[in-house]
Amino acid sequence: MKGRGAVPGVEEDRPAPSGEPLGPGPFRVFVLKIHGRCDLSCDYCYVYRGADRRWARRPVVMPRQVAERAAARIAEHVRRHALPAVRVVLHGGEPLLCRPEQIEHVVRRVRAEVGGDARVRVQMQTNGVRLGEVYLRLLDRLDVHVGVSLDGGPSAHDRHRRTASGRGSHEAVAASLARLRAEPYRHLYDGLLCVVDLDNDPVATYEALLEHEPPAVDFLLPHATWTTPPPGRAAPGATPYADWLGAVFRRWYGAERKETRVRFLEEIINLLLGGTSALGTLGRSAQSIAVVETDGGIELSDQLKVAFEGAGDTGLNVLTDPFDAVSALPQAAVLHPAAATLCPTCAACDLVRVCGGGDLAHRYRRGGGFANPSVYCPDLYALIGEIRDRLTRDVAALRAAPG
Repeated sequence: MKGRGAVPGVEEDRPAPSGEPLGPGPFRVFVLKIHGRCDLSCDYCYVYRGADRRWARRPVVMPRQVAERAAARIAEHVRRHALPAVRVVLHGGEPLLCRPEQIEHVVRRVRAEVGGDARVRVQMQTNGVRLGEVYLRLLDRLDVHVGVSLDGGPSAHDRHRRTASGRGSHEAVAASLARLRAEPYRHLYDGLLCVVDLDNDPVATYEALLEHEPPAVDFLLPHATWTTPPPGRAAPGATPYADWLGAVFRRWYGAERKETRVRFLEEIINLLLGGTSALGTLGRSAQSIAVVETDGGIELSDQLKVAFEGAGDTGLNVLTDPFDAVSALPQAAVLHPAAATLCPTCAACDLVRVCGGGDLAHRYRRGGGFANPSVYCPDLYALIGEIRDRLTRDVAALRAAPG
């Protein structure tokens, strides 16, 4: 499992507080699936263990022609919408399965096509296993920032993130992180991505992540639907994920100094205080992420792979279609999380401005589509409520303080 946002690790540029349309585009983040396979066999992976099996029919590596056309389409989109900046995320599968020269070609081609028309920030989300000196020197030369997946300490991480032969990956990832967080590569370090596992102690997990000095941490809920519920979802009204994340919140928020950013919690706070969200899985702001698969296919939400085969398919391809063609699709309002119609339960909820109805993929139910609350609805409500109550008390205390 990878990043956050439309692609889990991906943080969007914060949208303007004015009333943007909820539909897709213009896109400001472009996720390029430069490699379609992985060197780990994580048992919770939404790509290789999800309902969508099209990965097996796509090219293993993004062909040179597709990469070059994707770069040209990004530049075309930048100029058409006069975008001042865009973000390009190298993703997979595992992007470091690509040869160094393949990565370099993609990055340099995007920057050459865009030219001086916009700032291009390039990021990579990796499992970290192959992040050695050769790749670090390359990424430093190309100014590619790096997010790494890590689920906590050795036993917590290796429970799920193993190779196909069953060998744990924590030792290799920890060694990579030691290189990444040291000079001269520290400036490339974007942070850590951790999937919530109820079997792991939440505070111990958070503190294990802190040992790697991350500038930011993303906690991800396991991708699940009403048809394929998440682990631990036994009693209908239970809130095990809120309990877990609530413990992290109390440890993080109550620390004497700010040890790192925890983006999911920060964005909840920002929304509760009247702001907008830079994460596509919270709030109701328009999302601006386009995903390009190894065959050039354009998709809007990578997480929809957990729902059913082809759930995120637009039918468009960078070889033949501009990114603007997405907004003309009749199904765009169904495929695009921010545009999707809320069910009556969510529309009437007092916290809908904060949770936004939850991740679109998490609303899916076979036979009922996406017009449902999130399968994590009780957890989201409880967690946001706890954070709201803490903020309310703290704001009241500040107002009551003398001077």
